[in-house]
Amino acid sequence: MPNDSPSAPSALGTASIIHQPSNPARWGALAVLAGFTLAALGEPPVGGGGHDAPQPKPEAPGVAPAFPMPEGLGDDPSVWPNTASYRNSDDWLWRHHDAIREMRPRVVVLNFANDTDEAKFRGHADAVAAGFAEATRHKGYENPDATPFIRFQIIKAIDLRDEPAKVEPVRRTSSRMPVKKDLRPGEPAIDYAALFSDEFAPSLGFEDPRTPGRFMNLAELVNAGWVHEVWFYAIHDAGDPWPGLETCEMKQFYDDACLPIAGKHGQAGNGQDRSMPWIGRSVRVAFFNPHRGPGCSLENYGHTMEWLANSRSIGYYRDYFYEFADFELDRTHGLPIGSFYRTSYDRRSGDRIDFPKPDRLELTYRGKKHEAEPFITTGGSAHFPPGARWHYDLDSPYTVLTTVETYRTRATPTDADEAREFSREKFLRYKDVAPDCMGQWVVYWFQSMPGLGNAARDREGRPMKNWWPFLYY
Repeated sequence: MPNDSPSAPSALGTASIIHQPSNPARWGALAVLAGFTLAALGEPPVGGGGHDAPQPKPEAPGVAPAFPMPEGLGDDPSVWPNTASYRNSDDWLWRHHDAIREMRPRVVVLNFANDTDEAKFRGHADAVAAGFAEATRHKGYENPDATPFIRFQIIKAIDLRDEPAKVEPVRRTSSRMPVKKDLRPGEPAIDYAALFSDEFAPSLGFEDPRTPGRFMNLAELVNAGWVHEVWFYAIHDAGDPWPGLETCEMKQFYDDACLPIAGKHGQAGNGQDRSMPWIGRSVRVAFFNPHRGPGCSLENYGHTMEWLANSRSIGYYRDYFYEFADFELDRTHGLPIGSFYRTSYDRRSGDRIDFPKPDRLELTYRGKKHEAEPFITTGGSAHFPPGARWHYDLDSPYTVLTTVETYRTRATPTDADEAREFSREKFLRYKDVAPDCMGQWVVYWFQSMPGLGNAARDREGRPMKNWWPFLYY
């Protein structure tokens, strides 16, 4: 798909309304924006967002904001947010990481798609939340008693369509979405910094309890713990500027021991944008295409997990995720590429992966064939389930050996992970939960990652940390 990942969008100029042609973007578009691709596996810059506009005033993590805490919080330290911690990047998160049993992030949903009414975008958001809850049931495919770890709480769904569209829907993005006035080729149209501004605050509609008649801006809402992330809907059709990155995140950085690195932050979403501000805490803004289903949005989050590693924003997570996702094939199997993402999206190129035996790989890459035996896939990646022949391959006929279900459990007599047979039937059970894009595979993939109560061990033999809290570090 690259579902909602930008594909070299054209310039928008200074127009405030994005006009869309009639034919939608299809599978073949490349997941590329502003030179950032999943294949790059590079490290984004740290420090500020690089935007020329004024940045919202930062507030240091751990410093209580001058706003009341969100309503409805409990005292249970195993559920976040709670009365002791309710903001992204709180030190409490890394101090109590292993005690957390459930996270309930507070999400604000914005709709800028003029042809999508409130019932449709809210229904889509609810389906994404339900899919994510299913996906974070650790090994739910074999444990019916597994409980969701992340339960998104949609605290506000805001309809920001142009008024005429409420009578006569038009397939274009609302003029109420802030766009860059100096949009450059290859950039998403949205001005992320403007979402955090005082000017946009009335559109969010959160009244400042301290100052009657004033509205809190998004930076204040995040620093106060009222909001943990934002989802927005906008229209994208082939040939037009992408409204936004699949996920855009500015994140506090942490070391190999999961301790915050003072003064170090950078972008950790699926791509980078110069307008994304640093507000003193980590915050993520996700773009969803309303004309696609929840499976595509879950794939977006699959790439988010990949870029959380690629950004090196959490040293501990990066090392283990690269191992899990087979992102070091050059080192582990002597192949000419580190990741299957390096293969071409265009199947006419001849790039492909074959498995003549369950533990034998034959890679055709740039006209040359490379072999690896034994080859046992570890966990796969968002585009490549074990046995995939190319990007987005949900129909591979191969049965292969993989340790996706046994990652770092070291349960064999030789202290290795047990290799099990894998075929597409493993993830077909999730087709109803996430029917489009790579969604059904991503649900299975997420359930296989080290989650709550996982049996994996790190390199020192200690219990592997649950990966999901890292989303809110």
